[in-house]
This record gives sequence, structure tokens and C-alpha cells, in this order.
Amino acid sequence: MGERILLVEDDTRLAGMLSEYLGQAGLQVTVASQGGTALQRLAAAGYDAIVLDLMLPDMDGLEVCRRLRTESDTPVLMLTARGDAIDRIIGLELGADDYLPKPFEPRELLARLRAVLRRGVRPRGEPAPPLRFGRLEIDTAARLVRLDGAIRELTGHQFNLLVALAQNAGRVLSRDALMDLVRGEHLDAFDRSIDVHMSRIRAAIEEDPKKPRRVITVRGAGYVFAKAQD
Repeated sequence: MGERILLVEDDTRLAGMLSEYLGQAGLQVTVASQGGTALQRLAAAGYDAIVLDLMLPDMDGLEVCRRLRTESDTPVLMLTARGDAIDRIIGLELGADDYLPKPFEPRELLARLRAVLRRGVRPRGEPAPPLRFGRLEIDTAARLVRLDGAIRELTGHQFNLLVALAQNAGRVLSRDALMDLVRGEHLDAFDRSIDVHMSRIRAAIEEDPKKPRRVITVRGAGYVFAKAQD
């Protein structure tokens, strides 16, 4: 049986086309045309990922994402027809793992969906020991981040970005390199969504996010995770 996908889309023609395409790729797709219906189905059953349209008839997709994130870390791929980048930034800040602007090719949706699904898969066999940097612990097996023993909340995408940085501590990684590590696919270096994720990571693990000591920006080059930790 394939992974279970909840597609939240009020355009019945597009929802039907995507359901058929994703179904042919081996995924089990359930469609919800309204945000309220989507939240009810999420509460009643588990899904491996959610494809969420930003514009819905009963409530904004951003509100659906916000409510979802209070109870679940299920990966969210957001669809948006809006041209303003602020909507995508807000979506990422609310906990969406990725976004795809309309119009799009179904195969790109499938590729991005498979990427977020891969990020949710835990490795088999003996779990790797947690990465420890002073008071910060990154448990890759449990997919948890702790600071002074307290769990810090990150989305699946943000967790993987942090792991990629930590596993390359002391090495400057460009935006392209980081996105290749977490997605296995190229992303335009001028896509600034990664900066939004980095801001969220800093808010979770830094004592003062405005003066970070763990995740450092190297102007014009990318980011580096500091080896020395307090």
C-alpha cells in the first residue's frame, strides 16, 4: 500500500486530475474541498503528507496549516496561486514544509511530495546516536531537538536543514548545497524561503536569535554551524 495523502483543493477538476496522477504513482489520495473538512479528516485518520491549497472557500489555507501545526507534524506541501511572496513566507513560518506556486506540472508536485515523504522516513537498523553540541542535542532517530533537555519545535524540513548543518559543522554550506542535502534535488539559489526556515531554526535553538552563536550567516556564501557550543 502506498503512502496516504490528503489533498485539500476546492477546484474539482484539478483535484480529480491530481488524484488520478498521484494514484497512478502508487499513492493513496483522499480529497477534501474545504479546510474544515480537511481538519475533520486529519483528526479522524492519519496521513503521511498533506497537499494544501492556500485559497479555500471556507477558510484560508494558512489558517488550516496553523491549526494543524498545533497538533501534528505531518509534512505539508502548500499550493498557492498568489503571486505575492509574503503568502509563501507566512506559510513557511506557520509550519509548511514546502510550497509550489500554480500553475505547476503534476510531475513537479510528485517530485516535491516524494521529497517531503522521504524526509519523514526514519532510518532502519541501529539508531544513530544523538548529535551533541554543548547544551544542544539533535536526536536524528527520534527526530527531536532538545536545548537544556527541553524539546524545541521544528517542522520536518527545518529539522533536516539543522541536521545537514550539524553534520557538516564548521563547513560553510551554500543555499544550493543545503537544499541538495535535504531534498536530493536542485533549488534556485535565489529562492529565499530557506532564509525563513533558518530564522525559525534560530528562534528555536538560539538564546538570542538576532545574535546567533550556533547557526551563523556567512554573507554571500551561505550558512555554517559553529563547532564550539556552550
